[in-house]
Order: sequence, then structure tokens, then C-alpha cells
Amino acid sequence: MYTRLLRNTLQIRNYSSNVAHNIQVQPINKILIANRGEIACRVIRTARRLGVRTVAVYSDPDEHSLHALHADEAYRVGEATSTASYLRGQRIIEIAKKSACQAIHPGYGFLSESVEFAELCQRENIIFMGPPSTAIRDMGIKSTSKAIMAKAGVPIINGYHGDDQSNDRLCAEAEKIGFPLMIKAVRGGGGKGMRIAVKKEEFLDSLNSARNESQKSFGDSSVLLERYVRSPRHVEVQVFADQYGDAVYLWERDCSVQRRHQKIIEEAPAPGLPEKLRRELGEAAVRAAKAVGYVGAGTVEFIMDKKDLSFHFMEMNTRLQVEHPITEMITDTDLVEWQIRIASGERLPLTQEQIGRKGHAFEARIYAENPRDGFLPGAGPLRYLATPQPNEFVRVETGVREGDEVSVHYDPMIAKLVVWGANRTQALNSLIARLREYHITGLETNIKFLIGLASHPEFQQENVHTGFIDEHFDTLFPAIQIKDEQICKAVAAVVLNEMQVFSSNADKNDPFNASKNKRLNYALTRNYKLKENNEVYNVNVRFIESVLLIQVNNGTWIKVKSECLADGDRLKIKANIDDTLSTFNANIDGAENGKLSFELVQPEFLNALSDQHSGIGGNKVMAPMPGVLEKVLVKPGDKVKKGDSLAVLIAMKMEHILKAPQDATIKSINCAEGENVAKDAAIVIFEDEAVE
Repeated sequence: MYTRLLRNTLQIRNYSSNVAHNIQVQPINKILIANRGEIACRVIRTARRLGVRTVAVYSDPDEHSLHALHADEAYRVGEATSTASYLRGQRIIEIAKKSACQAIHPGYGFLSESVEFAELCQRENIIFMGPPSTAIRDMGIKSTSKAIMAKAGVPIINGYHGDDQSNDRLCAEAEKIGFPLMIKAVRGGGGKGMRIAVKKEEFLDSLNSARNESQKSFGDSSVLLERYVRSPRHVEVQVFADQYGDAVYLWERDCSVQRRHQKIIEEAPAPGLPEKLRRELGEAAVRAAKAVGYVGAGTVEFIMDKKDLSFHFMEMNTRLQVEHPITEMITDTDLVEWQIRIASGERLPLTQEQIGRKGHAFEARIYAENPRDGFLPGAGPLRYLATPQPNEFVRVETGVREGDEVSVHYDPMIAKLVVWGANRTQALNSLIARLREYHITGLETNIKFLIGLASHPEFQQENVHTGFIDEHFDTLFPAIQIKDEQICKAVAAVVLNEMQVFSSNADKNDPFNASKNKRLNYALTRNYKLKENNEVYNVNVRFIESVLLIQVNNGTWIKVKSECLADGDRLKIKANIDDTLSTFNANIDGAENGKLSFELVQPEFLNALSDQHSGIGGNKVMAPMPGVLEKVLVKPGDKVKKGDSLAVLIAMKMEHILKAPQDATIKSINCAEGENVAKDAAIVIFEDEAVE
């Protein structure tokens, strides 16, 4: 039993005060996980292996979630929104006491970097499985952390980190720093409360947006200003420290390729760094951790010049990082196990000299979002979900299953796909192959984009930096060219699905129900319309015995033979298209062909009825993604100019300002503040005639 290993008391010396004291090693046999989704499932998995019981908390939408199902016990924590559930520190403490938990694992996000929650745990004599509250405070306030880092000899970027947060002072400091510059929330991370002001005229709008988002995410609107380093690399170091003053680094990760200042693909180790530099990064990170008396898992993030490889401290995330699995893959460690052991009072499991490094690992974050529409987050049901097969070299870290809903109230990440290879090329090839095996329908995802990114020649050549997506936008988002053969596959899937449904519902004794799509004395021709990326394809299908003749946009007729293969409840199809054989998976939610998702277009009269029922015309502003309408800034009768702000939408904890596309007069507001709105819901309606 794991807890037997912890039954001893060790004499240690406090390195900062040089005063000896005792640390009682406390067996941990039950922990509460103050989080949800993927990270909660991840902690449960290690805890179960160690014989440690787990308690989950769940909000109303998460009652039937995987993390609530897999934990030994689960308790309701509140309503859907984070503030009414996973951010309720006092309620979580009550549940921990009620369930007799000795420790709380905060995961990442939510309360993981809350000074107040760490202090509350200490007052209630519950082990907080993270650093001391003083370390969270020092590293959580970026202005404080940079001063401490400078004193510890860790390189920093110059900027304004002062307490005077007036507009006048911030504008004056921005002038001194020069543009472009970075506006960053002094608390938190994950891209929240972060904006780039390219020129002076944008500064105040960017400042207000960063403040608002920071206040909502962290309860603090204070910001700092820094010189913006164009297209740097984002390199971070995993550190661990115990209660005895010892700290180690577990090598570095490169998280440079980002959108909206948030990571989407990470790798370890960072490519192209000399071995001497890797050790310098690790040693600087350890100095950073020791400077604040750190304990537990932490990540020290650096901005690195992609040309001369000089690096500067950016921030420290005082928690287990989302991308920790790639560090585990190259070091053969379980960092959650390390957290449990260190929280129990044990020493670090390995010394610095014992921490090896082997091979290369990638992590790709599977998000519900639309990359071709500015990576706007999405929400909705996972109607079809098929993942790669996990094994020793492939991990699928997720907290959802087919049929679950991606909620507007939480982060839109569906899963993390983690792969390992003997070298970077091998690992990258594995990542691409496994991404091709990942199939999701019911909502937009970034899987196809990730395949294109991982296959990009510049990414393959290790030329990564934070401006990668912008620099290679045209090649990452080429014009979509759909081949007739791909449309034939999608239509064949639709036809076979219709036949399966028909045969399962038909009266077998009725001769008129003997076979769908067959007619006596003539060949039936049916018409389908498929839409992909707003382009509609007109498809005619002629049924001749067991053969389909398919015509796309009045082109040539293509001969198709297709059949369903046994694959459980999945629709797996073998098709012969003009004497070329292929086998593919499909799901009818619309129709999916590989990494192309087609939508079956409704007849025009149904669309007209829908518009008539909703009472809306063409002059409207719609929600670009599902979310909560935070604030309406106009009222009926107001005259607005093009570019004026109309409403604020909160989706996945991010703030999105809806602006007027034209000069107009407001006719009506269709939604109320605080209301959940669907994607493409009409929020603001204009008068029919634009204002001159």
C-alpha cells in the first residue's frame, strides 16, 4: 500500500531562516479534486493506481460527466457558471470535510492559483496540493514576480509594473515603452486579460478590454505593460520543489505556436536548443522557484528570441500545467504522483542527476472551435466521437465521451492528444497519423487545422515562434478545394444510412417496403444538396440496381459501388468510385467524410419558414459563437456608427465585443442580458434602411 511508504518523520532545516524544524510525513489516502473534465480524470487515474480514494465535485451540467462517474464519491458544488460552482471555495472546503479528505488537488484553472483558497485550506487544516500561498501571491502578481526574479538573477523584460493604474499614468508609460506593446493582467495567465496594442490609437480600447477580462477571470483589473517582442519563442521549464528546500527541473517544453495567446500544440524538449542552453534554462527556473520558497509542481515561462536564443522571464504558473504529459513522456515520470508524494511530506523522488530525457513528445489540444472563423470557440453535443487507440506511446487525455455536451460555461478543450517518438520526426509523424484517426461531429473542431499545422514545412523544420499562424496564414488556411470523389463518399454515406434506417423501420411483409430507392421500369434519380464552408454542392444520384451514378454540379456521371462494413454501431463504408477502392468512417450529422464535414441543406421553403418564425430579416448582428450575453450597450431607437460597440458576449471565459457592421438605427434587441445564446442567434436588429 502506497500510504505505508509515508509513515516516517524527517528532520530538516529551513534554508531561508536556517532554523531547524520537523516536517511530519502525513499519509494521504483520500483527496478531493476541485476541478472538472480532463484534469480531474487525470488525477483520478493516478490516485487509483496509488490506492488513494478520490472525491469529485460537479456543477449541474456536469452531473453525469466522466470525472463525477470515475471518482469514488461525487458531490454537487453548484449551478452551471464557474462562480456558482467550481470557484466556490468555502463550499468545496465543506465537501472536503464532509467526505473526510485530507487534501485538495486544485487541478489547473479555477482555484488552482487562488491565494485566498490556499490560505483557506491552511486555516481548515486541509492539505492544499500546490505551493504555499505566499509563493502563489508573489508569482501571481506579475509586477512583484519580476522584481523578485531580477533580484534572483533571472533575466526579465523591461516595462511598467507599477501600482498607479490610472489611464493617464498607463498612457504615459506606454509612450515611454513604445508600440507595439503588451498589456497583461497582473494576475492569472492562459491568455486571459492579455492584449497587444500595435499603435497608440488602439491603446485605450485594448486596455479597457484587458481590464474587463482580467476582472472577470481573476477578480482584479490591474495590468502591467511590457515591450512586445515580435515573433518570439515561448519556452517553459517544468520545476518541482519539496518542503526541504530542494528543487529540480524536468527539462523544457516549447509552446510557441498559439492563437489568441493560448497554446494549441506543445512539444518537449524544445527543438534546436544547445544542451548548454537547456541547462541554463533549467537552472534559471530552479532559481526562480527557490526565490519564492516554492513547493510542488510549477512552470517557469520564458520569452526566447528566436534568432540569438536569449531568454527572459515571463511568468510562473503555480500549478500543474495543461501540457505536463509531454514532460512525463520524455522523463518517464508521473507528475501527479510526485504532487501527492510531496504534499504528503516526502522528499523529491529523484535528484537532478537522476532525471533523464529520452525521445520527443507532442501534445495537440483538441478544441471545439472554428479556426477559419478566427478560432472562435464553440459549444454543443459530441454526437459522434472516435479517438485513436491509446497505448504506451499514445495518450488521449479527456473528460468527455460521445453524447456529452461541450458547455458555453467552461473551456472548449475536448481532449489532449499526446504522442511520443524516438526523435522529433518520428513523434511528429505519429501525431499526424493519430490526428487523422480522431473523428468528431456535432460541432466544429480544430482537428483538420492541427493536421495542417503539424504537416507544415516550416513547423517540420523547427521554425516555430508565437507569430507562426499569422506568418503562415495563407498556407495554413488555403482555399478549400473539394474533389468530386470526396462528395461521392459523403453522398454514398447518406444513401447507405437512409437504407439502414429504412430497412430497420420497414414492415418486412409489405411488398411496397421491399427496397428503398428502387422503382419498377425506370431508374430513380434523387437530388441532394451538401454544404461545406458555405459552398453548396448540387448532387444528383441515379439508382441502378446496386450501383449509384452520382453527378456533382451537373458534371460527369461517376459510378459508385458502396457497402457497409461491420464496425459495431459505427458507419464504416467500403466504396468503389470509378474503379478506385477506399474504406472510410462516416457519421450522419450532415455527413462526414474523413476530415471534411458536409451539411445537408434544408429545402428553401423550410429556411423561409424558419426566418418568418423568428421575425428577423437581413439587417442584424448575430452571435458568432454560443455564449452568455454579458451586456447590451444600445437600446431601440439608438443611432450607431459602423464599428460602434453594441453588446458584450462571454464565451468560454473570453470576452467578445459585437460591433456594428454599418451605420444604422437599432430596431430591437432580441436577447436579454445574462441569457444563453446559440451560435448565429440574432441579438441586435437594425431598421431596414441604413442611416445616411
